[in-house]
Parts: sequence; C-alpha cells; structure tokens
Amino acid sequence: MRILGIDPGLRITGFGVLEAVGANLQYVASGRITSNERDPLPSRIATLFEGIREVVETWQPTHAAVEIVFVNVNPQSTLLLGQARGAALSALTAGGLPVAEYTALQVKQAVVGHGKANKEQVQFMVTRLLALAATPGTDAADALACAICHAHAARGIGALAGPGGRRRGGRIIARRPA
Repeated sequence: MRILGIDPGLRITGFGVLEAVGANLQYVASGRITSNERDPLPSRIATLFEGIREVVETWQPTHAAVEIVFVNVNPQSTLLLGQARGAALSALTAGGLPVAEYTALQVKQAVVGHGKANKEQVQFMVTRLLALAATPGTDAADALACAICHAHAARGIGALAGPGGRRRGGRIIARRPA
C-alpha cells in the first residue's frame, strides 16, 4: 500500500508518501506545495489543487490520508484552512484515491504516543520511524505522520476483517464463530 499523507494549509500544504508492507514503513518522498500570499484566493486554491494532482501523478499512491481541520479562535482562518483542505480533498478524489481523515490528536497519538505532542516531537518520531537520514520540515513531517497514522489504522482495521471477517458496504461485520 502506498500512502499519500496531506497536511493542508493555504500558504503551505505538506505532503508525504510512504510504502507500507505489513508492519514495515518505507519513506518514498515528501515536500511542500506553496501558494503566493499575494495572489487572489481562487488562484491559491488552484495552485494547491494542481500541486496535489501533480504529486498523485508522480508518486502513484493507492491511498490518501488528510488531517482534519481544527477550529481556530479566528473564524476567518478556519474558513481559509477549510478551503485549502477542500482543494486537497477534491484533488485526491479526482485522482481516484480513497481518502481517510484523521484529527491532529489521532495523528500525534499514532506517531508519538500522546495527542499533545509538539511539532518537534512529531518530527523526531517521523525521522525515527522511517529511519530518515535528515529531519523533514514541519509540514512534510506532519504529512508523513498522517500517512503513518493511516498505515497503523489500516493494519488494525485489516486485522479485524482478517480470516473469517466479513465486509458489507465498506463496514466490518463481526467475525463468524469458529
């Protein structure tokens, strides 16, 4: 499974791609997509959309994971972040990818072990978990953390629907008795 993690932002959107084979996670690529703050909002949204489409085309992920927007004190910032997230979701679904969504708390819990971790702790653990030679930037690290969270969640959900498990409409139904 090749997972594309996205940390949405209007100014900077981080992306991270990793390969998950069983419990092994292997780094593939990461980076950031930036939009010019001086451009009008529609142009910035288009830049993010096209940047994510290019990442999907280049790295050919099979799954995507996006961080869910939290509510800021400033409603205007929340709306702008939501629009950036909408551009990311649109680009991913237009590319035919199944998209999972995780809160920042879930991502930090999966990578660091507690939901109150700071950016430096996330960067450190992403570097360790993926055995990276250098520490990625905060946006790329957050995106890779989102992909790691999805890899862990997919393994857990896949195990639940393992031998004897059934699925109906995408939902996991209880295992049949042995």
